[in-house]
Amino acid sequence: MTLREAHLAFVLMTRLPLPRLAEPIPPIGRAAWAFPLVGLGVGTLAAAVLFGLLGLGLPPALAAGGALVTQILLTGALHEDGLADVSDGIWGGQDRARRLEIMRDSRIGSYGTLALILSVGLRWQALAVLALHPALAAIALIAIAMSSRACITLALAALPAARADGLGQSASGVDRAGVSVALALGLAPVLALAILAGSPAPLFILPVQGLALFALARLALKRLGGQTGDVLGATQQLTEVVGLLVVVAQ
Repeated sequence: MTLREAHLAFVLMTRLPLPRLAEPIPPIGRAAWAFPLVGLGVGTLAAAVLFGLLGLGLPPALAAGGALVTQILLTGALHEDGLADVSDGIWGGQDRARRLEIMRDSRIGSYGTLALILSVGLRWQALAVLALHPALAAIALIAIAMSSRACITLALAALPAARADGLGQSASGVDRAGVSVALALGLAPVLALAILAGSPAPLFILPVQGLALFALARLALKRLGGQTGDVLGATQQLTEVVGLLVVVAQ
């Protein structure tokens, strides 16, 4: 676990103006332990925007929208793009080869459009409710940004690459130590959220995210033959949505 690996994780998963990595660049799989740290950065900046907009007197729904826009800008809509591509590919192709081909098409279809509407809509509504309690909303933003990216590490470790090339292939090879560190980083803020809420209810975030990850992994394995970069992006989106819904439902 090195700073260079963490640097690579931020370069891959954000649009932050970071310096280029000097050669030799670590394998992507070696950087997977740091994916939750990317969530820490993204979630913290989104929480700061939420507080700032609330402080300016904006209503909770608009402040929540600002936090969501911040997340999307920081990541360049990387995960949203993956969700749309996976939705189009999995449901729009007749066989594995065609599904993978559709996922590489830059155009978006009806399944992808609907998936994005649902993802953005559900996250915005959940954050709008949480923004009524700003401290809880801030911790929830950070906790779920981290735990959802720990789920990406799990997906990489559990699923074979669906293609012989692409991000999914180059990012494979996550070892047990990397998975363990990612899980620990994903768990810590969820525990903090439970303490802040004064209830064990937020701890259900992790098993619910686990179930969502299992369902998506099974579907990706059956329909695509494994994971791709798009599947990893869809993993983050799905587990973020269900994580926020669990917090709102407590």
